[in-house]
Amino acid sequence: MSKVVDASSKQLFGHPVGLYVLFFTEMWERFSYYGMRALLVLYLVREATADNPGLGWTDGEALALYGWYTMFVYVASIPGGWIADRFLGQKKSVLYGGILLVIGHGILAVEAMWAFYAGLGFIIAGVGMLKPNISTMVGGLYKQGDIRRDKGFTIFYIGINLGAFLSSILVGTVGEVYGWHYGFGLAGIGMLLGLSVYLFGQPYLKNVGNFFGTSVDPEEKAAMQRPLTKIEKDRVVVLLVSFLLVIVFWGAFEQAGGLMNIYASENTNRMLMGFEVPATWFQSLNAFFIIVLGTSVAAYWATRKLKGQLSTGLFKMIMGLVIMGAGFFFMTAASAEYASNGSSAMYWLVLAYLFHTVGELCISPVALSYITKLAPLKYGSIMMGVYFAMTGFGNKLAGLLGESSERLGEMTIFTGIAVFSIAFGLLVLVFRKKLEALTHGAEDDEREMLEQEGYEISDPSIN
Repeated sequence: MSKVVDASSKQLFGHPVGLYVLFFTEMWERFSYYGMRALLVLYLVREATADNPGLGWTDGEALALYGWYTMFVYVASIPGGWIADRFLGQKKSVLYGGILLVIGHGILAVEAMWAFYAGLGFIIAGVGMLKPNISTMVGGLYKQGDIRRDKGFTIFYIGINLGAFLSSILVGTVGEVYGWHYGFGLAGIGMLLGLSVYLFGQPYLKNVGNFFGTSVDPEEKAAMQRPLTKIEKDRVVVLLVSFLLVIVFWGAFEQAGGLMNIYASENTNRMLMGFEVPATWFQSLNAFFIIVLGTSVAAYWATRKLKGQLSTGLFKMIMGLVIMGAGFFFMTAASAEYASNGSSAMYWLVLAYLFHTVGELCISPVALSYITKLAPLKYGSIMMGVYFAMTGFGNKLAGLLGESSERLGEMTIFTGIAVFSIAFGLLVLVFRKKLEALTHGAEDDEREMLEQEGYEISDPSIN
């Protein structure tokens, strides 16, 4: 008799094969989302009488819609997480979200205003169902205390940005050169590929993302019915405080798709050896840097942990906000050069995106992992949904800041973002120890696992 092997238990490069299924699913989903995002503001502000005409909106009008749209995309993660926790489970919610996204991007390919708004609506609903739940599924691939969890999220995050990098080049070029709606249609094809990967990869996701309401495991059922303990409540408090960092971070970072996107198009000298670099290509820098630096940043923090140096999730997130904030000083320099010369060099944008990327690697994948460590089991998806909603509020804040640049000036906005981000990060750093005490050792299991695997930690009193 042949032995039956459970596909969901298989490993590849030291991680569950299911991680790579989710990696490629999210890669294509982000290909579709970031491809459309790279085009959205430029499509709105392009004159209706120009070659490849847009809608002819003002910068302020375009950034206002961008802010509302990107906010609702992520705020929809709250009902998406709630639906998963209460009715469908994460696995089915991701499936339905993928279907809604295929429909939404397909509708955007139609050249009509009703299709434009309807397509955005379907995308908002689709991301709300898919985004929080696929991230929670990644955490579910690892047991509590598994040191591979943070690295697994970093690998997953590289998948996100591989999709973003490809879309900024491919979808951005098609949209700018051949027609905006062809670009929107190409984004839809990417999402269809992601949905196909997810469907074919189901055997590797057998034990993750299932609906607890149908679980026969008595321990799982008990965990879902009992009220929260004091420890669980304290951990939720820490998560909610960490979400303030998230709002500030994304409020600054998401200038990339709005104000910095317009700045690249209108104020930057984009000539390179006789070739004018498309403005949408700058959207690929962040993703490119993540692909190149992602594992290095993760390895840096892992090495700090092994040496007994400070490397808690909250500390990483604080440092991410400070580093990202510092990157906006390069945009201050770009604005000063533009004021003097009438244009600014491309390298200012490159340096800004480099710092923003390092900051993102310290806060975003870490936050996803942090939630799966601290969130109570029965609120796993909805807490992930709250995280993405905070991302959405950050996106709305980004839109408001971008709109105010018409009144205050770009240099004021860029400098203000830099100063506030750094100051807020340092303020939270002052209260770090008190906040981490409320986690009740949620990250201690990782240290114990390292010791069991033979690693020597220099000072076990340091996280």
